[in-house]
Amino acid sequence: VQLQASGGGLVQAGGSLRLSCAASGHTISSYGLGWFRQAPGKEREFVAGISWNGGNTYYADPMKDRFTISRDNAKNTVYLQMNSLKPEDTAVYYCATSKFLKVRPIEAEYDYWGQGTQVTVSS
Repeated sequence: VQLQASGGGLVQAGGSLRLSCAASGHTISSYGLGWFRQAPGKEREFVAGISWNGGNTYYADPMKDRFTISRDNAKNTVYLQMNSLKPEDTAVYYCATSKFLKVRPIEAEYDYWGQGTQVTVSS
């Protein structure tokens, strides 16, 4: 599976962005999917995850009321809608496939990774 993340950019605090992660080489319909991020000087952290059929979603607490993960298996794509962005959301955002149908915020449970897309939030 190859994953291509896109949609990042520069936005002012309070603004919104929608990230996309398009998969190729294999259907993603049998995978849980997750978004992670890594800020400069920090470890990569879990952001959100969605089960194989979209029936279950999981968010890290700081993103719970601001971010929404969704998927379109027909388009082989997963999305991350980010609202009310804050400067501390600045990071490179990565999508990844879970080894399981459902998702958990455990990085070791994800195997295929996209190249990342930069999100910068100015104050």
